Amino acid sequence: MPKFKTMLLAGTIALLPLGTAVQAAPEEAPAAEVVVDASQDSADVDSEAYAAESKAKMEREMDAAIAIVEKMFDTSDLPPVEPARLTLAQTTMGALIPSGSLERMMDNLYGKMFKTIMGEMGGESDLMISIKTGVESEKIAALDEATKRKIADVFDPNRQEREDQINKVIKPLISEVLADMEPPMRAGMAKAYARKFSAVQLTELNAFLATPTGTAYGNDWMALQADPEVMLAVIKAMPPLISKFIDRAPQIEKDMKELPKEKQLADLSDAELSKLAKLMKVDVKTLKEQRDMWKTDTVEATDAMAADDYAVDAAADVAADDYAVDAASDAATAAAAAADAAVEDPAYDRSNWSAADLKRVEDLETAYENASVAVQQAADEAVENARKKKK
Repeated sequence: MPKFKTMLLAGTIALLPLGTAVQAAPEEAPAAEVVVDASQDSADVDSEAYAAESKAKMEREMDAAIAIVEKMFDTSDLPPVEPARLTLAQTTMGALIPSGSLERMMDNLYGKMFKTIMGEMGGESDLMISIKTGVESEKIAALDEATKRKIADVFDPNRQEREDQINKVIKPLISEVLADMEPPMRAGMAKAYARKFSAVQLTELNAFLATPTGTAYGNDWMALQADPEVMLAVIKAMPPLISKFIDRAPQIEKDMKELPKEKQLADLSDAELSKLAKLMKVDVKTLKEQRDMWKTDTVEATDAMAADDYAVDAAADVAADDYAVDAASDAATAAAAAADAAVEDPAYDRSNWSAADLKRVEDLETAYENASVAVQQAADEAVENARKKKK
């Protein structure tokens, strides 16, 4: 992955905890990614017209996402906020989210997270060194960090300067974005506080925040949400949560299966089709034709599956050594991917591999080819036997 894209990824990931920490409804939906079609001419991709089109597409997708968020957090039925309480709440938010609060929060995340991601995706990680040199990861893992940095410097002597430049470019951009987020966040939270707390409570809260202790709390409470100890505690709490879902998966699946299945068009009666046609303001004949087509396709598919059941079972019996076939397939897939990447990294060039590694890959490729031929022959014979049996 290019360093610039890695940097953007790090910045995006670092921003994720902000919404949770402040416990406020988002003012904006996340920007949609603009995917560039690799088949397009590079000149077209770089043109102003293409950039304008991509921006317009992104804005449409953002508008659609914002519409969904607005529907989820609809506030149209809420009563108006009392002006006096809103003024008190705005004072509260000025103390709880002073200018630069989000950036201080980001600083707790940015240094450690950004540096770690850059290190893992950069040249000094075990994975990248193994790819570039062809040496097994286990051997590289045994090296000390200073040696790994020296190895990375061999491939990219200007690596540190490049990372510093990325940091220099992206850090001010993140600071600017966070500064833009603070005013709408203060406004949204002021309304929420004005609805949640009475005027007396807000007055008492503001009195506390005006004290030296309250000021210190207001300046740092948000940054502490991203404190390394807090983040580590949250991350360590995740495995037990995931384990609970895994342990209860069978019961959840059982409960879901007990629910009635969703109807398809082919399951609807003529009366239901008529009702559906009225709701959709379409000709019922059109729906009936679609329903009958669904039924025909379903019956044909069921017959075909029944006719080939014997063939599938026979083919499965012949391919008894599935594990070996899968292993060979994985090796061949990895070898193909390595061949594709050879144009970018000489480590994928087989002439740079050790004799032992090359022999292991070639043996697995040969085993995969032989197994594939045997499986196909067995499947063909099984299908033919099934057809004879059916006749």
